[in-house]
Amino acid sequence: MGDALGWRRKFGVIAPSTNTSVQPEFDDMRPRGVTNHHVRIEIPDDPVESDDDFNKLMDNIRAEFDGAIDRVMTCRPDYIVMGMSAETFWDGLAESERLKKRVIERAKVRAAMGSDACRAALSCYGDIKKIAVVTPYWPVGDKNVHKFFSDCGYQVMAIKGLKCRSPMLIAHVQEDELRQALIELNTSGAEALIQVGTNLAMARLAAEAEKWLKKPVIAINTATYWYALRDNGIDDVVEGFGSLMTDFCELPKSYLKKAAAAE
Repeated sequence: MGDALGWRRKFGVIAPSTNTSVQPEFDDMRPRGVTNHHVRIEIPDDPVESDDDFNKLMDNIRAEFDGAIDRVMTCRPDYIVMGMSAETFWDGLAESERLKKRVIERAKVRAAMGSDACRAALSCYGDIKKIAVVTPYWPVGDKNVHKFFSDCGYQVMAIKGLKCRSPMLIAHVQEDELRQALIELNTSGAEALIQVGTNLAMARLAAEAEKWLKKPVIAINTATYWYALRDNGIDDVVEGFGSLMTDFCELPKSYLKKAAAAE
């Protein structure tokens, strides 16, 4: 017999220990019969005041990453969901694909990853070419986000990096600041807006922003959890998280063709 509560799927979720947004946002999107099992990548909440500090933060995450995969696999999840962002964009598309392959090989189950999920989500909305992105990062992080989306064929019209001063403080960014960032980015001529940085609590705001901006607004936590559900054949409509969760009940064929070609 299967798991009594996670009888459809058990998701093993990996996030930094400083992250307080992934768990509640993923749980709010969780359909009946799917359970989320979180493990933490232990990192210090060190100050981030420069690109050098941001690089140190990334090194801290990388040092603990494999151990986090091993720990979450002890509950035998059916699937891995990476509730972390910057590392999945680092060094562009090719490195992102290598990272996903490494996760799958270590865990021996399939995985959803933020960068890949954003790429799949954008494919749902037709021939979008121009995007703008809000991040909590410092310039070195924004540079890697820009490289990833450029590698995917998108023209990055603007990036708004909020330069959050510690990994924990990312979750302290309030809706007003995020709303103003979206309004600013909307003047860039972008056809879709994207938010990265899984500790920015933006899943519900992005859904609201779609209504008044009249274009796709993709929050990375929504994209990642949507991808995890659809990749597992779970087509439930989840209200309150925008068009991605209500209108797209499977992964787009255009994305799947590109993913297959990469393999």
